[in-house]
Amino acid sequence: MSRRIFYPLLLLLIPLIGMAITDEINWSLFDFIIMGFLLISLSIGINFASNHIKNIKNRILYIGILVLIFMLIWAELAVGIFGTPFAGN
Repeated sequence: MSRRIFYPLLLLLIPLIGMAITDEINWSLFDFIIMGFLLISLSIGINFASNHIKNIKNRILYIGILVLIFMLIWAELAVGIFGTPFAGN
């Protein structure tokens, strides 16, 4: 497994810096852990699709589906667009 799958974790610096600047961003340790898990899962999925799927159309399709699923889970956890018990506010 390549180290580059961990590079998306650098995106977690954005809310960390935002928490130091303003009081409107309020993430707990659990939020960082969940988002880190989601980012690592997405990067592993993209890395797997890039390395194992030879047909470029299928590769783009699978990566697009992975990104869509990631964004739906992220939106649900953040604001609760579907109203599940896992919803944010």
